[in-house]
Amino acid sequence: MTVIAIRSSAKCQLISITGHIQQLVEESGIDNGVCVVFVPHTTAGVMINENADADVRHDILAHLDRLVPAVSDYRHAEGNSAAHIKASLIGSSVTVIVEDGELVLGRWQDIFFAEFDGPRQRSVYAKVIGSQK
Repeated sequence: MTVIAIRSSAKCQLISITGHIQQLVEESGIDNGVCVVFVPHTTAGVMINENADADVRHDILAHLDRLVPAVSDYRHAEGNSAAHIKASLIGSSVTVIVEDGELVLGRWQDIFFAEFDGPRQRSVYAKVIGSQK
């Protein structure tokens, strides 16, 4: 397992980590298999979505804010219930196929770390599982 350090700079933010994950795949020497990416935080997540147009990231965050407003009748005393709910909606892991030493993603897809309670120093865990030629 590899731990990747991520530093968010905003309360809510989508940060592409595809380059970090592809580098990990290359360093692993695995040609074919899968890469599991896991976020060990209850107020952050990981997702795959478009990275060709920054407006997509903006729209995702804006609509999550509408679905899960920062202020509501939450009971959690820390004041970050919205972040916990958003992280639950997005999820804490993704699995990506590795073929010929490359992540298999769609043309416009990237892997994003999803921050919902920043800015913070965070960790992403990743593991490449598979075989070498």
